[in-house]
Amino acid sequence: MTVVFTILYSNFDYIFRKYIQGGQFTKPIRIDGKVVIITGCNSGIGKEAVLDLAARGAHIHMACRDKTKCEEAKNEIIEKTGNTNIFNRELDLASLESIRNFAKKFIQEEKRLDILINNAGVMAIPKCLTKDGFEMQIGVNHMGHFLLTNLLLDLLKASSPSRIINISSIAHQWGSIDKDDLNSEKSYRKYKAYSQSKLANVLFTRALAKRLEGTAVTVNAVHPGIVKTKLGRYLSHSYIRDAVRPISQFFFKSPRSGAQTTLAVALDPELEKVTGKYFSDCKIKKEAAGARDDELAEWLWKTSDEWTKLSASTSPV
Repeated sequence: MTVVFTILYSNFDYIFRKYIQGGQFTKPIRIDGKVVIITGCNSGIGKEAVLDLAARGAHIHMACRDKTKCEEAKNEIIEKTGNTNIFNRELDLASLESIRNFAKKFIQEEKRLDILINNAGVMAIPKCLTKDGFEMQIGVNHMGHFLLTNLLLDLLKASSPSRIINISSIAHQWGSIDKDDLNSEKSYRKYKAYSQSKLANVLFTRALAKRLEGTAVTVNAVHPGIVKTKLGRYLSHSYIRDAVRPISQFFFKSPRSGAQTTLAVALDPELEKVTGKYFSDCKIKKEAAGARDDELAEWLWKTSDEWTKLSASTSPV
């Protein structure tokens, strides 16, 4: 009886863990020579995406704030994959100047950009501001990527068919765009600010997809799943994190599994013309009603343009 129970438990444990890890992208797609930018990729989901894309032959710019950690990750990826076309590039999404400098240098160095993965983000952090005075979560998660993407659009168009992937979250479902206090100056709740920034990612995806119609550049938003990474280190008190940690391996995705939907949207030939969608577990899912509000998406685009002074810039070069 004990043996039977052990076998049944082992099978259940295997099936349950496999279910928790979600959809996996297994197509053997090669992208030799394709140029990729991934933001925030010295650890977690971003690092796993770089590792996979490097093994497929990509030419990757790892755009990170911490150059030392990025260098360590880059060297590890080169050692594992044998792909030496992996580059450590400094990018601080909390600084409009850093974003402009990164875009300028990239355009000077590269003749094409095939895939842009806006992966970097901060989550439920204590209130602080970017170098330009934006609340950090709306500033890094949305405004920084809004400016970066727009500065690189001409190169993406010239390299088409090309793809943009914005990492959002299921948290966008609980978010709302506070037109009267987008910068959380009147009040600040870290979970509300995070959900607002993730809703902004999906609204940005929607507005950008409309602007890119007919260009063969696609843009989609991705929910990677509930993933065991350092992103959630500010989520709760330390004693709660300590209590949850032992069971997280059963209920959280691994970083590798968390990267799978990003990889599917970036690589799957069947998705070459799919744009303006929201993905989870490698499939198109229905986004929240608030994320389908075109009027709100246009308001956010206009506000983002003003905050980042995008229209005031004739060229990043």
